[in-house]
Amino acid sequence: MKIYVYVFICMNLLEEDTIFLLILVFADMLDELQEHVESFDMANDLHSIGGLVPLLGYLKSSHANIRRKAAEVVSTIVQNNPRDQQLVMEANGLEQLLSNFTLDPDVLVRTKSLGAISSLIRHNKPGISAFRLANGYAALRDALSSGDVRFQRKALNLIHYLLNENHSECHIVTELGFHHILMNLASSEDANVREAALWGLLDLAQDRPGKFDSIPNEEDDRLKQILQERIKEIGKMSAEDLGAAKEERQLVDSIWSACFNEPSSLREKGLLVLPGEDSSPPDVTNNHFEPPLRAWAAN
Repeated sequence: MKIYVYVFICMNLLEEDTIFLLILVFADMLDELQEHVESFDMANDLHSIGGLVPLLGYLKSSHANIRRKAAEVVSTIVQNNPRDQQLVMEANGLEQLLSNFTLDPDVLVRTKSLGAISSLIRHNKPGISAFRLANGYAALRDALSSGDVRFQRKALNLIHYLLNENHSECHIVTELGFHHILMNLASSEDANVREAALWGLLDLAQDRPGKFDSIPNEEDDRLKQILQERIKEIGKMSAEDLGAAKEERQLVDSIWSACFNEPSSLREKGLLVLPGEDSSPPDVTNNHFEPPLRAWAAN
């Protein structure tokens, strides 16, 4: 792996125009580096051989492809790795990732930077605190309004994780108007965005069991209408689509029960639990949205 570090350092000494023709080759090298650092030991070795700081430097590259791939490598080395999380934090990696997440003109760079931030602050209380203090929640709200489905999914996944880590954060997302956006996204044409938005609404609902205090009362009618529309759409699904929408069905019913203290009409219509299905409700404390290492970088 030392060869990659040497290349990082040498290229840092060159002007951007000089290295333009090397960008594609260097991007391929970052892909190979990512494969190497998926090994826990190799990820830890990156800092010891002087590779971490040059890697973080390429988050500032003038080439979007390099910024994106650098974020992918950072995401890989810090995921479930407390030592490298601390090293990246100490090297101000979170600050640069936040800058790319919020300001980069390339939405794919923003998406990959958000993925790296998610890996960096998971199970990392100092990281979560730093994210909050840097107005990370406001940046997540902006991501939800981006219109880019992949970017929205990443943001929703992180919101779900943060709210389950600390339910007291629910008041922050409510004050920032997340509930309005989550309601809109609950009707998204993308099934994954739709489910993730429903998870967010359920997180807010379960902040105050039996009463939806985390969402203003005047929004109750709108929420009920949105859920009724989802129930209507679920009722139109084929048997195959109903099976694939199991989690969405459970989420709609759970939100309805939490907000309105009664079961949804999915139950009486026989659409909540299909023959042969497990009737267990969705587990809001699981890590449903924490993807495997390779899948996280690929998305």
